[in-house]
Amino acid sequence: MFTSFSTALSGLSADSTAIDVVANNLANLNTTGFKASAVSFHDLVTQSLGAGLGETQVGFGVGRPITLREFSQGALQTTSGPLDAAIQGDGFFIVQAPNGATEYTRGGNLQVDSDGNLVTATGEKLQGWTEQNGVINTNGVIGNISIPVGSVKAPQATSSFSFDVNLNAAAAAGSADGTYSTSIQIYDSLGASHVVTATFTKDATTPGQWNYSISIPDSDVANPPATPLTGSVTFDSNGKLLTPASTDPAPQLQLQGLADGASDMTINWSLFNNGAPRLTQFAQPSAVAALQQDGLPAAQLTKVGLANGGMILAQYSNGTQDVVGQLAMATVRNPESLIAVGNSNYQLSAASALPAIGAPGTGGRGTVVGGSVESSTVDIATEFTNLIVFQRAYQANAKIVTAVDQLSQDTINLKQ
Repeated sequence: MFTSFSTALSGLSADSTAIDVVANNLANLNTTGFKASAVSFHDLVTQSLGAGLGETQVGFGVGRPITLREFSQGALQTTSGPLDAAIQGDGFFIVQAPNGATEYTRGGNLQVDSDGNLVTATGEKLQGWTEQNGVINTNGVIGNISIPVGSVKAPQATSSFSFDVNLNAAAAAGSADGTYSTSIQIYDSLGASHVVTATFTKDATTPGQWNYSISIPDSDVANPPATPLTGSVTFDSNGKLLTPASTDPAPQLQLQGLADGASDMTINWSLFNNGAPRLTQFAQPSAVAALQQDGLPAAQLTKVGLANGGMILAQYSNGTQDVVGQLAMATVRNPESLIAVGNSNYQLSAASALPAIGAPGTGGRGTVVGGSVESSTVDIATEFTNLIVFQRAYQANAKIVTAVDQLSQDTINLKQ
């Protein structure tokens, strides 16, 4: 009978632990990426009473409960955070704690710290790959993801330009309609802009021929006048460009001795688009339909965001976007063995399998959804149901202690 004390006390201790687990689950109802824990009870070894083998067995109570982290998929919640990320499927983000330890998390509230590193809401540095010389090598060693905060993107000098133009076949040479001009803005090696003006003049002697002159303002060169690109284009009776042909070398505008000290430029004039002429001559007013050039001015970083797939995108003031980083993910075959270390992070235990690290969406790893976070997997109805069960169990074990204590007093009173 007196073993009932320890048996009931083991039940009180186990139920108290179970209530603590329920309390922790409910406390983290709104914690991003939190995974609820379940409690697993197990009985202690039993003793056999009497001469028979196993005819009368009395247990010694319940052992310390085992908590099992349930890594089920949480609901994805759309957010307004440009760097927020949610994992859909298996896997974890890899982070580096302030003490240098490698940890794993499903929490996706990300931000950039003062040093330009991508970090979690609690300050751990995200691990992945950073762009190097325009390339992200996802087969290389992972490290801190560095965002080029405050950087200036170098300009890109124009190397080609084009006009999609129709020249009026009905225009008379020497008339106002027989001359047409259009302009395009290009950029030199310093990012300075120059206006290139193309003037087409209908030839008075050769049918279907237009003479052109393409140049920049004289003020843009150190020793004016600027040297123009000149020549002629010829159209057949159907208004199709006849010369230059698509097999001929592209005309080149040479810009030398720029006044701002930029490098000399050789710019190709692209007359064809995948073999189709960009210039036509139909009986319609002369007009430009499209302009294109491949140069860019210097630009400031204006915004950083996270796209689907875990790519970190940098947007610049010139309208361009570059991929500057890539999140890494890790999968562990037995995630239930991970040890929670706070901040929604986990560390490997002695029972954990080695993590497999790679890009999202590869090797069985889940995908990354940008602009979202994963909600907690805690179900409030389930937790309150468990709380009632554990509370009743605690009360029942407490009743056992009270009953055994009364029986002990009655036994002592038998001597009187």
